[in-house]
Amino acid sequence: MHLKNLISRGTFWRRIIQYGFLLWCVYIGIVFGVFVQQFSASGIATVSRPPSVEAFLPIGSLISFRHWLDTGAVHTFHPAGLVLLVTFVVMSLLAKKSFCSFVCPVGTVSERFWKGGERLFGRTWMPYKWLDTGLRSLKYMLLYFFLSITFFKMPSAVIKPFLNSPYWAIADVKMLDFFTDISLLALIIIGALALLSIPYRNFWCRYLCPYGALVGLTSFFSPWKIRRDTGICTGCGTCGRICPSYLPVDQKTVVRSVECTGCLTCASGCPEDKALAMTLPYWKRPLPAWVFPAFVLTVFGIGVGWGMFSGHWHTSLTTEDYRTLISMAERIGH
Repeated sequence: MHLKNLISRGTFWRRIIQYGFLLWCVYIGIVFGVFVQQFSASGIATVSRPPSVEAFLPIGSLISFRHWLDTGAVHTFHPAGLVLLVTFVVMSLLAKKSFCSFVCPVGTVSERFWKGGERLFGRTWMPYKWLDTGLRSLKYMLLYFFLSITFFKMPSAVIKPFLNSPYWAIADVKMLDFFTDISLLALIIIGALALLSIPYRNFWCRYLCPYGALVGLTSFFSPWKIRRDTGICTGCGTCGRICPSYLPVDQKTVVRSVECTGCLTCASGCPEDKALAMTLPYWKRPLPAWVFPAFVLTVFGIGVGWGMFSGHWHTSLTTEDYRTLISMAERIGH
């Protein structure tokens, strides 16, 4: 597709945002790795710990969210994790499942895998419908498990001691250790998921990601939705064939499915101009393709900005705390 046409459609802007977030995740991973390595080697770091690394602590952040609901206070060890969790959920409430299609680095890599597989094999595969339905239920079962543990089975009296524990204080370091000193079993599982993502579109995201299940369910209430103008649509079926989530877009006037990630692939691939678009209800005038991506970034920026300016972004853990905790990291949690 000509660059001018690409720019006029939403996926151009989505790719820029996707790769921007992916590069940012790589950057914070490197900086955090240097931070931990320097503390381990000399007890002092010349780089600052990036708070954004807490985005990779979703389960602990969920417990922190429970603590916030119970007490009205944000726990100070990993506040950015809570800010980002709330931001991503609000993004889905306001801007469809945009966390998955614009922000999540796993989603970006997974998309590159299946698109590479499509070029390699000339197609991707879809499991039998009954199997696909059963597999898709797994991510909702995992979400139910984590929510039930956090909100119903974990007593309030246990929440604060957990958040005050050395294990939670150093959870980000333990997460880094998981990847830098990965076990053979974990490597096999990650490798298998990566391989399955080549012939099957977004295998992890579609079938196993509880985070995706959470933002998918909340995205049902988003006012932004893919809408089809039946007066312009020719019924060619292109949108349904290219949808990464296998949704029958060509059969819907409004796509309400919680599986819709708001990736704009259907709108960008439609051969009829303005037949498909991500729009708001009762909004009749066509919106420029950059509006929805800009809205996604705005919501994200407001969420993170609120965390920063309210003082709920940087950890309260001191240099001395990290010097002590990192030196005993191997013994914590064993």
